[in-house]
Amino acid sequence: MNSAITICEHPAPLQRGDGVLGSHSDGQSRKKDGQRRSPSSSQLAYGVLDIPPWYICIFLGIQHFLTALGGLVAVPLILAKDLCLQHDPLTQSYLISTIFFVSGICTLLQVLLGVRLPILQGGTFAFVAPSLAMLSLPTWKCPEWTFDASQVNTSSPEFIEEWQKRIRELQGAIMVASCVQMLVGFSGIIGFLMRFIGPLTIAPTISLVALPLFDSAGSNAGSHWGIAAMTIFLIVLFSQYMKNIALPVPVCGREKRHTAKFYLFQIFPVLLALCISWLLCFVLTTTNTFPSAPTAYGYLARTDTKGSVLSQAPWFRFPYPGQWGLPTVSLAGVFGIIAGVISSMVESVGDYYACARLVGAPPPPKHAINRGIGIEGLGCLLAGAWGTGNGTTSYSENVGALGITRVGSRMVIVAAGCVLLLMGVFGKIGAAFATIPTPVIGGMFLVMFGVITAVGISNLQVSQEPVGKQEHLEERGLLAWIQIQESEELTKALEVYGLPCGIGTKFCTSSCVQWLPFWPRLEHDGKGAAGVSQLSLCPQDSSGEHQKGAAETRM
Repeated sequence: MNSAITICEHPAPLQRGDGVLGSHSDGQSRKKDGQRRSPSSSQLAYGVLDIPPWYICIFLGIQHFLTALGGLVAVPLILAKDLCLQHDPLTQSYLISTIFFVSGICTLLQVLLGVRLPILQGGTFAFVAPSLAMLSLPTWKCPEWTFDASQVNTSSPEFIEEWQKRIRELQGAIMVASCVQMLVGFSGIIGFLMRFIGPLTIAPTISLVALPLFDSAGSNAGSHWGIAAMTIFLIVLFSQYMKNIALPVPVCGREKRHTAKFYLFQIFPVLLALCISWLLCFVLTTTNTFPSAPTAYGYLARTDTKGSVLSQAPWFRFPYPGQWGLPTVSLAGVFGIIAGVISSMVESVGDYYACARLVGAPPPPKHAINRGIGIEGLGCLLAGAWGTGNGTTSYSENVGALGITRVGSRMVIVAAGCVLLLMGVFGKIGAAFATIPTPVIGGMFLVMFGVITAVGISNLQVSQEPVGKQEHLEERGLLAWIQIQESEELTKALEVYGLPCGIGTKFCTSSCVQWLPFWPRLEHDGKGAAGVSQLSLCPQDSSGEHQKGAAETRM
């Protein structure tokens, strides 16, 4: 069945976000080299298409890396005991470096070729439960001698084979299950299911992504509530109450020197809060204010609890596919990981909508969702090949960071992907970040997950009271949802979700590729007007006729 959607050639322009740098000398907005007007509470510092200055991109990329650090480090450490690695911190650091490296690759793939939203990729907790269930089977239980540190020789061939055969089993199951995810994405199945999804389904999906994570966040914060509360207080203080405080920065122009405004607290609230809390924990550790007994309350707030990882990690190590050997496959393991894949896909779709809403982008169209899920499947395949013991998914923590910092530029996430790659290669640097105290990470996560939950609930604002003949659509919020998409700028939608370098819009526009479920569909009518399906609509005037200059796109 063909349905026609009319697209306006000249829709109303979409408001662009403000920026973080403004000149004192002339008081006018600057749109060059990432400089924009002073930010307001309702606008972004940098939109999804904006490119901040390179030095700001680097620091923001590091901030996103720090935001994801807790989850990235937690996954290998959770699996360590069932992989028989609880007494081998050096191998644990290798797994951490590997997951850093693969997460960097997957992040770049997702931002450049996938859904193209500023969304970071990393290890997924959806795979942890089935992985632990598989490793708890009698066949894969660790020998008793591996639980005694005095009997473990980490360099012995016997011990190496014990943990490597387990991770190879995980590798095979993840690689096979990832093919299912790629099939669901690139075949368009996930996009087909999106036609039944509106605000009333997106809202709980996004909220339920974050709500189950409060358990682990609360557990981390509970290791020292004082430090966690201070971290929360600093993030809220910087992002909500000090965001409009501008610091004067001298700028050298071609003609004369002038002073620019730099909104430090709006752009780097998480990074500043982490550094201050981390520094305080370091001072309290060196003065022995925190207890030194591992079982005492507050011990995990010390900065020297993970010192062995830093001392044993090599300066340089390049992870490579198959570094633990040839993967093995079992049917039980594959079906267990497929359950995790399904959970991960639902979570990612919610993250796409949350991310788009936070960065001021149009709601993601079907082809972008198809491509995003397919690229995530490819990322899981790469994670299995490299041997992280886990897959990859969109990181909800970093979606929350977008809402706090009000920086939605995808170039920042490209920088974060490059930072992840570097951290995966330089082992000492990555291990140093792993020493961030547990309560600091827990406090940060509590704020992030709260933002994500609020974003999910905010989707309910488009629901309306049922009126007239259209009451089944209105009470579900679908008419208001469509009206939101109608108001989006067509050009921006193409730039956000289209493939890079004009692929799919200017190049490779043959009729063959246009029918691919993951390809941006650009069609022309007889007059040469262009339109994009599922990206924007054109309302009718009072006479029922389409507005002048509109193009008709058939789906």
